[in-house]
Amino acid sequence: MAANTFGFTGLGNMGGPMCANLIGAGLSVHVFDSADTAALAPEGSTIVESVEVLAAQADTIFLSLPDGRVVHAVCAEIVAADTRRVTTVVDFSTTGPEAAAQAAAILAEAGIAFVDAPVSGGKAGAVAGTLTVIVSGPDGAVADLAGPFEAVGGNIFHVGSNPGQAQAVKLLNNFLSATAMAATSEAVLFGQKHGVDMSTILDVVNVSTGRNTATMDKFPNRVVPESFDAGFAMALMTKDVALYLEQVGVAGTPDAVGSSMSALWNAAHDAMPGSDFTEIYRYIADQT
Repeated sequence: MAANTFGFTGLGNMGGPMCANLIGAGLSVHVFDSADTAALAPEGSTIVESVEVLAAQADTIFLSLPDGRVVHAVCAEIVAADTRRVTTVVDFSTTGPEAAAQAAAILAEAGIAFVDAPVSGGKAGAVAGTLTVIVSGPDGAVADLAGPFEAVGGNIFHVGSNPGQAQAVKLLNNFLSATAMAATSEAVLFGQKHGVDMSTILDVVNVSTGRNTATMDKFPNRVVPESFDAGFAMALMTKDVALYLEQVGVAGTPDAVGSSMSALWNAAHDAMPGSDFTEIYRYIADQT
């Protein structure tokens, strides 16, 4: 088997295209997904039947999973594998600082390095290979991953050596994204109430001091055409904002805005289960 064989588990909206980009960069990738590996496996990948087999066949395993609980379960399966080739696990998931530290501890028992590498950029960025990859982990392990990170990302930031530091940056980023989306919804509705067209509002704001990711991307491309198809579920954004607020409590930093945002996103998710996160605009509009 080739010297550098990779494994990937979690082939959903983000993981599937990221895995495809690794293969497109010429990497040998073995894949497993507990949902349906055969249906989700990118072209050119090698399908295996379990995480245990991934651990036996891959030097490095990438994870793209829903939450910390699932990440911990998969890490425990890797450690428990009878035959192990894997020496490094890279987690692209958003789990939070404490969960990342726990994953690192589980793997350390078997002498496996852990690299915390959550990503930002949504499904479109995953497909295009332009994600921001936020990395924390040992310098050597991170340096060895330069090729795979460049295959999935347009911007790679090594923010620290401790597991969880990358998660902290990812959570604060998603909190800012969620806040921008909610605040822009309120502001646009205010402008529309005064008879100004939404596109005109966005044109003005996007060359002024109020511009943000929602005004520049989400509203023009998802809200104005009423497609609401950013590819990131409201449930996931709600989870990330709640996780941010939880970790703010652990850190003891201010939470006035975070508390308000978490309450708002929880209410929107309860009212619109299964929706895209850009549909927060529709929820806020319905409250007017």
